[in-house]
Amino acid sequence: MRRTRVIPVLLLKGAGLVKTTRFADSRYVGDPINAVKIFNDKEVDEIAVLDITASREKRGPNLEFIREFASESFMPFCFGGGIRNLQDIENIFRGGVEKVSINTQLFDNPDLITEAAKVFGNQSIVASIDVKKTLLGKYRVARFEGDKLKTTQWDPVEFAIMMQEKGAGEILLNSVDRDGTGSGYDLSLIHQVCDKVSIPVVACGGAGKHEDFAEAVQSGASAVAAGRMFVFYGKHLAVLINYPEAAVLDNTLP
Repeated sequence: MRRTRVIPVLLLKGAGLVKTTRFADSRYVGDPINAVKIFNDKEVDEIAVLDITASREKRGPNLEFIREFASESFMPFCFGGGIRNLQDIENIFRGGVEKVSINTQLFDNPDLITEAAKVFGNQSIVASIDVKKTLLGKYRVARFEGDKLKTTQWDPVEFAIMMQEKGAGEILLNSVDRDGTGSGYDLSLIHQVCDKVSIPVVACGGAGKHEDFAEAVQSGASAVAAGRMFVFYGKHLAVLINYPEAAVLDNTLP
């Protein structure tokens, strides 16, 4: 039986890759094409690239980048950022992408999930849900309004259920509070969401060591994703594109 997927998440800002901490303080980490070539050599399970400024800048997906990146990628490739309608999704798939990750339109046009699932199949449509704790400790779905990340009134469990009902085939569940910290996944959040939906949930935000992957899976995640672990190395966080050896993952994950 194949083990759990382990997915590097690369954040695209302009023409370069960055890594954020709690969705802020982005730090440049390198060229995306160089990164994908390294991940090819590492035989990565799957890769996700999220253009984190496209929607905020009110522009569509960078199709030239997508085609170039997909042509270099030997692994399944998920892209998110700037997606507004079915035509954008079709253009992305024509560029060589296997999955699209939708975030902003989950709020502005949630029926796009339904339409896209009908046209392209729900297995290729990912609902990207960002979650942040309020000052009172309650989980709430977060979204960008302009350059400001704000919490909404949506409970993440209810929101995830709605996205499943809309037709999403997978959920990328990202903890804003753990993003880039290396402090481990938010296991309570993962458990609460996974307990109520039947589609795969990819846990993201907080991975700092291989054991964190296993804890996320034990909490219900179908797959795990990380950024910091795969672009930084050592206590001084030197930039180094890396990925665990297959034997390490086989011994860590179910």
